Amino acid sequence: MCFGVSFSLIGIEDLMNSNIPTAERLIFALDVAIAEQARALVDTLGTTVQFYKIGLELLASGDYFDVAEWLQTQGKKIFLDLKLFDVPRTVGATIHGLQRFGDSFVTVHGNQDMLKAAVDEKEDLRVLAVTALTSLDQNDLNDLGFRCDTQALVSSRARAALKVGCDGVVSSGLEIETLRQDFGSKLLIVTPGIRPLANTDDQKRTVSLEDAFQKGADYVVVGRPIRLADSPAEAAAEIQSRIAAIFATK
Repeated sequence: MCFGVSFSLIGIEDLMNSNIPTAERLIFALDVAIAEQARALVDTLGTTVQFYKIGLELLASGDYFDVAEWLQTQGKKIFLDLKLFDVPRTVGATIHGLQRFGDSFVTVHGNQDMLKAAVDEKEDLRVLAVTALTSLDQNDLNDLGFRCDTQALVSSRARAALKVGCDGVVSSGLEIETLRQDFGSKLLIVTPGIRPLANTDDQKRTVSLEDAFQKGADYVVVGRPIRLADSPAEAAAEIQSRIAAIFATK
């Protein structure tokens, strides 16, 4: 991987959210099974990562919210990637119970009524609507009964999210440009599935770090390329350097 890569964001930058600290644009996916692993990774990464996504894998350990609260004491930002999907009343009640996490991100993977229930209870939380998982390609969506192309599905879900007052969406890098053209900076765009090299894992709709930001992402989520590196801290530091180079032109 190289350092110092710079892209002109002219034409895109006016559509993006520019008031985000550069060091917070990298969200590390803390996808581990037990709290001890999570805390060890955070300690290893030190100051190279300021923002952490906690996914469902840790939920089964029973320590999910202990880790989230511990991250807060460490001065870290938190993304509660719970992908809530239930009847609206239950989604709203769950969001109400998460209000103690302040301006943390939380995901809802449901229809417009579920999203509205979440927004009605969010207070300082930032609700993100999941559009289409990056592990799904067009064939997968067809199997699930979505008789439209991926871009149309993502745009439809983003429009519903904006209508009810969501703060943003989670979207593959392949759909970012259209979302920016349609919605400008009205929605935060968080992009998972970032892969620095040829991809061989279960993420199907991936883009590179530079492509994601060039197209207009506000945040990128990176997990395995950091976690599985020989030195996770060095890998995270390199990604931060690349992000800094991209936004140095702004």
